[in-house]
Amino acid sequence: MNGKIGDRLHVHGNVVGQPDRTGEIIEVRGPDGGPPFLIRFDDGHEGLVYPGPDAVIEPRAKASR
Repeated sequence: MNGKIGDRLHVHGNVVGQPDRTGEIIEVRGPDGGPPFLIRFDDGHEGLVYPGPDAVIEPRAKASR
């Protein structure tokens, strides 16, 4: 799983009733765009994340011209 600064990480809740978490990648610490990623979650919390199989990276939306 590779990401870039500005991409979004979407972690799906893995038990009933647990909400999904989303946040922006603000730093990539692994080689060649790999984990770990420093994430700023939508609630303002920041944390170092090694994404598991319940996570997907959503590329940053490109600006339209």
